Amino acid sequence: MCSLSDRVDVWDLKCEVKIKDQTSNFKNQVMTKPIVVVGLGNPLMADEGIGVCLVERLAQSAVDHPEVEFIDAGTGGLAVLHYIEGRRKAIFVDCACMGEEPGSIRRFLPEEVRSVKALAHRSLHEADLLRIIDMARQLRRAPDEIVMFGIQPERVGLGQGLSRTLTNGIDRYMAAVRTELDA
Repeated sequence: MCSLSDRVDVWDLKCEVKIKDQTSNFKNQVMTKPIVVVGLGNPLMADEGIGVCLVERLAQSAVDHPEVEFIDAGTGGLAVLHYIEGRRKAIFVDCACMGEEPGSIRRFLPEEVRSVKALAHRSLHEADLLRIIDMARQLRRAPDEIVMFGIQPERVGLGQGLSRTLTNGIDRYMAAVRTELDA
């Protein structure tokens, strides 16, 4: 004969199984696109907003790339882990101080760069992209292929709008990302 505590445990077990089944069915119904383009940056800091600007423009022609999700991650932080999970490929676009001519664009793999970013540790939105990618790899949640595009800013500081140099390069930057998508 079962005691009352045994019955409660069995009932709880059945509820837990039912919830897990519903969750797994829901997850299987939601299809994650295999490629994600993530625009990073802060549009309130002039050229720092180039990644966000580009992903917004690229998303306007998303019909040309039905297998791609375009995400404005802004200052993203740890949320980037969720944006890249379950993808085959992730492409990041961001402002990067590389010591190049303003407006220059470079394609990198995470293994080809190192971060010199100093974090103030005052916000969950603050993060180092390379550390996030490393964390995703440690958790086995990283895409097989990760590509980063860095664009050398002309001006980073308070103020909306891109510098004329970066504004004039938008078509070139979009072409570089589209070429990567077609690769």
